[in-house]
Parts: sequence; structure tokens; C-alpha cells
Amino acid sequence: MTAAILANGAFPRKDYPRYLLRSADVVVCCDSATNFARLQRMGIEPVAMVGDMDSASAALRRELGTRAVRVEEQDYNDLNKAFCWLLQNYPQADTVYILGATGKSDAHTLGNLSYLMKWEQDYRLTSKGISVQMVSDYNTVFAISESTELHVGEGRKVSFFSCDPGLKLHSEGLRWPTDSVVFDYWFKATLNRATSDIISLSLNRPAPLLVVLD
Repeated sequence: MTAAILANGAFPRKDYPRYLLRSADVVVCCDSATNFARLQRMGIEPVAMVGDMDSASAALRRELGTRAVRVEEQDYNDLNKAFCWLLQNYPQADTVYILGATGKSDAHTLGNLSYLMKWEQDYRLTSKGISVQMVSDYNTVFAISESTELHVGEGRKVSFFSCDPGLKLHSEGLRWPTDSVVFDYWFKATLNRATSDIISLSLNRPAPLLVVLD
């Protein structure tokens, strides 16, 4: 089952991310009256709008009824609330695309990207066969926590980020080796390039690794 979550960053304009919204079996909208209206104009009816409901008028909340899911805690943002709600209510979802998670605000962009690593660490999504990708007009981003092969296409730019300076990454199929990279600063493993269609990534231990494909 394929699900899509629309966050409150830059609304997707290109065909591919908009196709992901249209083709998803279920769509969840973060708390945003503007994005809810945009989805309706695309002919999409979200199964829920999740958040603290600070952007939803009383009329919209009445229209949504039980689809208006109010979560008042402020320790985590609306994207995390929507993702957790989706996992709880649609456990059969094995593919989740997150749109609108980047752009507009650098702080929100960095925060949202870091959630991919947190979810991988908390839920071990990779080992369960659950694919979670943030897709924008420019990038596809996801997290892994175990050794794997990725079909990326020869010549594609590939960047890696981690919050674990003890993580060691051995790679094959990339122009520049990654064995000596220490993940203490975010620039350390950016803008590599695939020299074959398939790249191989070997991690020395289970640890969330963020993969950015340009």
C-alpha cells in the first residue's frame, strides 16, 4: 500500500512528485488549510489533516469532521505527528512518500530531514521492508541503517549524512571512496557521483544514514 504525506514546505510543482500525490492509496495532510485546498483542487481528498489545527478555521474543522486530527503536544512537529498517525492507522502501508517537506524554511528543512534518521532508528523501517522517501522537485531523500545495494543510475549525484561520528561507510560504485569519512560535519560526504547503475553501501554497525539523490 502506498501513502503520501503533504507537509508545509514548498508545494511540489514538477510532474513526478505531483504524480506521487495523485497515485497514492491514501494521502495525509499536515495542518494547513492552504495545502488542504490545493489537494482538493487536484481532485485529492486527504484521509486526515494532522496537527494542532492552528491553521484550520471552525468551518474547515466541521467539514473535516473526524478527519481533523488534533495533536496538541509541541515536542515534535506536524510532519512527525502525521507520520506517526499514518503508521498507527495504516500499518499496511509499505511505501510512504513525503512531499513538501523542504523549501521555504531552512530550519524546517533540516528538522524534517533529520526525522528520516529518527524514524529509521526508532522503527527499523529498512529491516521491515518499509520505504519512506522525501521527494521534492529537486531531490529524493531516505535513510538506511544496514548494508544495502541501491539502484541509482550511473552519473547520479549521491550525498550521505549521519549524526553518528562512529559510523564507517564502505562504498562501491562511487567516484570517491568513503572509507575514511568521519561523519562529524555534514559536508564530509556530499556530492559524490555514481560510476555504475548500482552502488553498494556497507555500514560497520546499525546506524541511520541519510542518502540524498540529486
